[in-house]
Amino acid sequence: MDCRNEEAAIRARLSQLPQVGSLSFDLPARRLVVEHELPDPRPLLQALTEIGMSTSLEAEGTVAGGDACGSACSAACGGSVVSLPSTHVFTVPDMDCRNEEAAIRARLEPLDGVNLLEFDLRAHRLSVVHTLPSAEPILQQLRALGMCAHLGNTTEVAPPSSPDADAACGPCGKPEPSLVSVPAASGNTTQFLITNMDCPTEEALIRKHLGKLDAIDRLDFDLMNRRLAVQHRLGDPAPVLDALREIGMQATVEREAGASPQGQATYLIEKMDCPTEEALLRKALEGLPGVAALQFDLMSRTLTVSHSLDDASPITAAIERLGMAPVLRDSSRPAPAVTSEFGSGISKSQWLRMAAAGVLAIGAEVMAFSGMGESSLPVVGASLAAIALGGIETLKKGWIALRTRSLNMNLLMTVAVIGAALIGQWPEAAVVIWLFGIAEMIEALSLDRARNAIRKLMDLAPETALVKQPDGRWEEVKAETVPLSALVRVRPGERIALDGVVVSGASAVNQAPITGESMPVEKNPGDTVFAGTINERGTLEFEVRSRKGETTLDRIARSVQDAQGQRAPTQRFVDRFASVYTPVVFALAIAIAVIPPLFFGGGWFDWVYKALVMLVIACPCALVISTPVTVVSGLAAAARRGILVKGGLYLEQGRMLRSVALDKTGTLTHGRPSLTETVPVASMPREEVLRVAASLDALSEHPVATAIVNGYGDRPHATVQRFEALAGRGVKGDIDGQTYYIGNQRLATELGVATEPVRTLLEQFEAQAKTAVVLATAQQALAVLAVADTVRNSSKQAVAELKRLGVEPVMLTGDNSKTAQAVAAQVGITDARGELLPHDKLEAIEKLAAQGPVGMVGDGVNDAPALAKSSIGFAMGAAGTDTAIETADVALMQDDLRKLPEFIALSRRVGGILKANITFAIGTKAVFMVLAFTGHASLWLAILADMGASLLVVFNGLRLLGRSAPTDGRAAG
Repeated sequence: MDCRNEEAAIRARLSQLPQVGSLSFDLPARRLVVEHELPDPRPLLQALTEIGMSTSLEAEGTVAGGDACGSACSAACGGSVVSLPSTHVFTVPDMDCRNEEAAIRARLEPLDGVNLLEFDLRAHRLSVVHTLPSAEPILQQLRALGMCAHLGNTTEVAPPSSPDADAACGPCGKPEPSLVSVPAASGNTTQFLITNMDCPTEEALIRKHLGKLDAIDRLDFDLMNRRLAVQHRLGDPAPVLDALREIGMQATVEREAGASPQGQATYLIEKMDCPTEEALLRKALEGLPGVAALQFDLMSRTLTVSHSLDDASPITAAIERLGMAPVLRDSSRPAPAVTSEFGSGISKSQWLRMAAAGVLAIGAEVMAFSGMGESSLPVVGASLAAIALGGIETLKKGWIALRTRSLNMNLLMTVAVIGAALIGQWPEAAVVIWLFGIAEMIEALSLDRARNAIRKLMDLAPETALVKQPDGRWEEVKAETVPLSALVRVRPGERIALDGVVVSGASAVNQAPITGESMPVEKNPGDTVFAGTINERGTLEFEVRSRKGETTLDRIARSVQDAQGQRAPTQRFVDRFASVYTPVVFALAIAIAVIPPLFFGGGWFDWVYKALVMLVIACPCALVISTPVTVVSGLAAAARRGILVKGGLYLEQGRMLRSVALDKTGTLTHGRPSLTETVPVASMPREEVLRVAASLDALSEHPVATAIVNGYGDRPHATVQRFEALAGRGVKGDIDGQTYYIGNQRLATELGVATEPVRTLLEQFEAQAKTAVVLATAQQALAVLAVADTVRNSSKQAVAELKRLGVEPVMLTGDNSKTAQAVAAQVGITDARGELLPHDKLEAIEKLAAQGPVGMVGDGVNDAPALAKSSIGFAMGAAGTDTAIETADVALMQDDLRKLPEFIALSRRVGGILKANITFAIGTKAVFMVLAFTGHASLWLAILADMGASLLVVFNGLRLLGRSAPTDGRAAG
């Protein structure tokens, strides 16, 4: 229970119990206090369980002073405790950052019986207070997340007993806070822009260094955008900045969340649209007295300046001196949903320096090869110049790694280069560091492609919209300035700027960017349109329902960016492997360099050279970089297909699903009744039957009547006189002087018109899980009409594809069993379970989960308990639905179940590429290590091999961004 939807559902259910008085909700604490006159609370628990609420009774008793006694003290206060909570402490070696904490919270908090979670990330410990019979369900959930957890010590919360009961209670009989306390909330969140942080090596270095600061609570990395969000309890972010700069990170404060005593000035700067202008502004403003932080949004050309000045005029003047014509804007406007600067950061001067370094390094090799000594002055001079031009950054990073005792690839390369120089191999030292620098730059450009795949999501929505003004004129204005309820016009061929509802006009809209639909969708008045979609033909006018920054497209882009910050299980494995592998190889290289010359008479030069080659080969770059690139590419590829995945964890877990539970209504079917058959049983033509039936039912609000009216369409109705509703049977009325009846079998029997053919048709339609009604006069039946919730055209194909992928589909529905079996037969499902209440669905999911990972497909709200219990929760038709996008693990943006097997196939393809990359990276290292040990590999050949491996795994991961959509299991490799 954490939102108003659940509160409304609980109020509606408990209001049906006559002895229930007032209800008091505390949504943040997930508590409900009920005043009632029931002899015991079991009917309350049963009622809550029926609507899918996982409920436990804390205490019952009298309310004193507005506070009920807590469970720890209820014995002393005259209440009764339902269950005694236990505390289990788990050691979770994989749990080392707040992303893992968030994933564990999302998995464990919905568990029935889990009361409190307390995390100690530094010690890798998790304490769980619960009322479960054992800790096994918690261990299962942790292992399902890819966490290698094991049970530590167990304690039990002892009930107070006389005479010490009062000692355990706080004032007024409330429990001691230590028994029910929750971790203190973090103070501030500061976002930093770190221009030279773009790979997992820098992330690992920052994690290690900032982890030493006591006041740091959480680090959220966004490598794709070079951002770091730090939750801390510092009065000032300066210590974080100092710590980052100590390890060579070029960091600046970009945004501070929450209330700030500083003033804010937001500028609209028309001439600011690329990183060059951003750099100019940063240089001009960061040294300005009183300026605390800068936040850039190049997409909307806005700059937000946090300052402590009494007047913003010095800031305005500084911007004007750059010739940028700033316009001071209302600071109350919403902030952009996604930061959109994704520049590579590789300048023309860097390319020129690397080109010069390459000429000098290769020149040194040529001079040495032509007969000059490798330690001659010209060769050494050219080599030193090449190292200074192309390798100084690597050497700086290597020094920082040594100073912070971080064994990363920069340190390995630095040691190899310095070692080569010390043994006189100057040309090779220059070539090695130059090739490594080139490899780093090419990798950065490769990563930019993954970044740009996400940026393209934001580029879909135009920056301007044609808005109707109060005087009736249509004017082109900035999309971010358009208010809610404004009227926007979209001409043929234009992109839609904001979410809204069509007011006038008709057209076909290409919704592929949002829902992944291949065909344009017809739009008429009352239909929803989304920002970023394309108006194919006809002019549409729509009313704005979401402002810039709050549209479905913004939420998708925000979710994709958030998802990339979560480390997938494979990435956690690679990080752990690299953390052990690198020091082992370093120690092995030292042993190779020292042991043979000291103990076996080997030549120092030969064995030191072999050790240096091994160090270069051992560089874990290819291994470390392959996973995040592949995962981000997979997330972006899924989003482009209309599948919104909330993290690398779920992208990887999708391939392991063994079964999928499908809700019937709204998932396999359209979720609304429609007219399926009209069978005349007398001489009246079918068109006349429909005209009479629709004319009568147009005056009724029954869902069956609505389906018949919709089936008739927009054709004119007949005039109905003396209309009358017949309770529980149907309706009647006069048309053209004739009295007609339309209703169920009971009405037909009462009229005496339920002949054998009519009864046969009614039984036939009932066997097909359809609702049938009879149109009749007082003398004879005229026709039988059937209404049903029709199956989606895509459902049968989706079920067939799931089976081909080896995933067993199971239907779980609250509808009657006959209807469930009929729908299941149509789509090809063999396991259909009907008449299920929410808690029955929970039990079904638990049983399926015991056989292997299980997915649950629903609408993201009504099926929330089952969605939370499943390994992966899928929300159907999430486009435009805030709740589904925010809560589901995977949101299928279109009402097309075929997206589900497409996601599983994509997940298998991602898994195949990850395995191939890891195998290739480790295999390459092993082969070249053997070659190095036997003396068949040189330093420059080693760096070429490492560079080649890194680029191959990156490009292999980027293949996921290709246009072809995986549709079957063959895509898994």
